[in-house]
Amino acid sequence: MLLWYNSRNCESEGGGKKMKAKRELGDSVDGEQDLKRQRVVDSPSSPPEESLVPYNDDEDDERRALNHIGSREEDGHRVKSEEEDDEDEDDPYGLGSTPGRSNREVEVRRDCPYLDTVNRQVLDFDFEKFCSVSLLNLNVYACLVCGKYYQGRGKKSHAYTHSLEAGHHVYINLRTEKVYCLPDGYEINDPSLDDIRHVLYPRFSREQLEQLDKNKQWSRALDGSDYLPGMVGLNNIQKTDFVNVTIQSLMRVTPLRNFFLIPENYQHCRSQLVHRFGELTRKIWHARNFKGQVSPHEFLQAVMKASKKRFRIGVQCEPVEFMSWLLNTLHADLRTSKKSSSIIHKCFQGELEVVKETQSKAISEKKESDGEQNGALKITDGQIENNNVAAETYRMPFLMLGLDLPEPPLFKDVMEKNIIPQVPLFNILKKFDGEMVTTTVRPPARMRYRVTKLPQYLILHMRRFTKNNFFREKNPTLVNFPVKNLELKDYIPLPAPTKENEKLRTKYDLIANVVHDGKPDEGFYRVFVQRKSEELWYEMQDLHVSETLPQMVALSEAYMQIYEQQQ
Repeated sequence: MLLWYNSRNCESEGGGKKMKAKRELGDSVDGEQDLKRQRVVDSPSSPPEESLVPYNDDEDDERRALNHIGSREEDGHRVKSEEEDDEDEDDPYGLGSTPGRSNREVEVRRDCPYLDTVNRQVLDFDFEKFCSVSLLNLNVYACLVCGKYYQGRGKKSHAYTHSLEAGHHVYINLRTEKVYCLPDGYEINDPSLDDIRHVLYPRFSREQLEQLDKNKQWSRALDGSDYLPGMVGLNNIQKTDFVNVTIQSLMRVTPLRNFFLIPENYQHCRSQLVHRFGELTRKIWHARNFKGQVSPHEFLQAVMKASKKRFRIGVQCEPVEFMSWLLNTLHADLRTSKKSSSIIHKCFQGELEVVKETQSKAISEKKESDGEQNGALKITDGQIENNNVAAETYRMPFLMLGLDLPEPPLFKDVMEKNIIPQVPLFNILKKFDGEMVTTTVRPPARMRYRVTKLPQYLILHMRRFTKNNFFREKNPTLVNFPVKNLELKDYIPLPAPTKENEKLRTKYDLIANVVHDGKPDEGFYRVFVQRKSEELWYEMQDLHVSETLPQMVALSEAYMQIYEQQQ
């Protein structure tokens, strides 16, 4: 009986345990089914359009910090956790996010066996960051072996395919500057690649800016040629010499250059033109370039988009028009409010007092009705008396001053050759003395100009080209100007300083001189610029850069000049 009782009791206890296990298993199955139902209900049938966001490598560190997922050491290599963005088979190019994406671990290694295949001779980061296959600009990598751009890093991406087909294994992300080995997929952390990162995105510190105008050291490119930082040639893509001379001239303006060399100064701005201009400035002044020239391709693309193809590749334009548009557009994009100033106005903005004299409407109507001139309007020696003239005085800001050249002679001299006329710069500057009258045709008016505020950098433009109903003419008159110590107060009446102890600075030194050579429609532009560290002059025409004498600067047909105020 006792044995039967114990066996019966054990059977009952065993049966109870089995029933309890079945109930727990049933509860877990029901819980999993409920969880599956909840996932089915919560997950949409198709991903919404809002989830299609550009790939962002920088967000990985933030996700890891929020999830408290640290890195660890395994087998002598560091392994870190990273979101599976561009290796997801459903989203190989990083174009969108996929629900239910899991974390992956990306290995970071220092010893990559393919680092010796990196070819710095073929690397060129001046062109637009677009994939050479898909022509998209999201998540683009550059192959460090052949220099071509490919998109993505996943198994279905163009970069992954290229690594298998061509046997090129080292790639750099053009936005995050991270280097990867494909198809293995690990990140390469090697100091020998820092020079490539510096060429991709040049960096300057505040201390380096102070030494730019004092540096006399030459830099050497990979091909063995020497170049001066800041004096590199710009590639003429197709009739873009008017852009090149404008950029080279603006690179001599020290406050403007220093402003754009530090990206933090304009990181609030969303304008592509501003950021492309800053990138071009940093590449021109970078001392660790792989080659002694820069291609302004990305900047030109931004110019075409911002100007709505007013300035485009393949169409010749005047540098003064491009300079005026560029300065005004940069100012409008940089200012934070309508009343705020910018680095453009701090450098170039001056002020003019304009006196506009127009004939009153009453006198015009009386002349038309009577058919003769009454005593109210008297013309004596070409001067109109003020009693019948409506005069209006106002002040207006300016970024550059336009100077009118005298008409060239129509007849030849005794030797049957045209005389090349010459005029001193001070003669054509009298336009702004407040007394010389300039007549306008439409609308008919008599204008007088007087400078009331001098800018730190003065831009002068000689109007050489005139266009009539038939063709475009060029005025060959030579302008004689001083390279140093242009004293304006001897020729232009200037206002007294606003503060008592303030000294009025009226002396200027030439820093850039744009010249036009050839016929009006077939000529080309070049520029003379000064290097401040040695006070030497260089002639720059696209890729051609050569040292020249200061006397040669004044013997050319000046078209546009930039003067710097002496401090």
